[in-house]
Amino acid sequence: MDLSRLCNETVELAQKVGGFIADEATNFDLSKVEMKGFNDLVSYVDKEAEKQLVAGLQEILPEAGFITEEGTAGHDNEEYKWIIDPLDGTTNFTHGIPAFAISIALAKGEELLVGVVYEVSRKECFYAWKEGGAYLNGNKISVSKADSLSKSLLATGFPYYMFDKLDRYVEILKEFMQKTHGIRRIGSAAVDLCYVACGRMEAYYEFNLNAYDIAGGAMIVQEAGGHVSDFGGGNNFFYGEEIVASNSKIHQEVLTEIQKHW
Repeated sequence: MDLSRLCNETVELAQKVGGFIADEATNFDLSKVEMKGFNDLVSYVDKEAEKQLVAGLQEILPEAGFITEEGTAGHDNEEYKWIIDPLDGTTNFTHGIPAFAISIALAKGEELLVGVVYEVSRKECFYAWKEGGAYLNGNKISVSKADSLSKSLLATGFPYYMFDKLDRYVEILKEFMQKTHGIRRIGSAAVDLCYVACGRMEAYYEFNLNAYDIAGGAMIVQEAGGHVSDFGGGNNFFYGEEIVASNSKIHQEVLTEIQKHW
């Protein structure tokens, strides 16, 4: 399988569908938002973007199945599967706030092979394939060289339900507020991961996530020289609903602070 070719074709598709999302963002009407659940927003833009992505990816690799946020297509024991979030950062998008992205990954089982994240507002396309390195708009990227929390900028996301863990999460925030350059809440897990991959931030952590939120970005972090784990330091970040991604150098420090309260 030519992963470089697959990645490049996926990049072209993501940029094309990103153009559709950008066009819709200019005149988006907040009244068109639907609620999938408490604080869980979706719009016709998410749904249409996913349909376009599925159709295009079926042409790129017809034998693959799908894991999709909006349920356009499914997985039926195929060896390969595309993992898609058509619009990561829907709440940002619907409120006219920059930082929303298309996230695509190709996996064989739980092994990530290709990752593509297209941040629509800045037209930044991050991508990687297994053992091929990580790139941003054609230029190779790598994680930061910062070697301590005291030299680091972190990102996280805030829970919008499952508030039973909120107190513990706030305690972790307190730790990082006092020991880092600061914490950012951008509103898109895919973007957070890519910012770690290209060295804009040193680490990102969050819980209550799905595979489609993080698969593309996690692949890019790994190929950029970073490390990805669950809160316990293991490999169950793919379906385990929690993730820590870092530049590798501060990974254990981040885990230590999280584990004090988790």
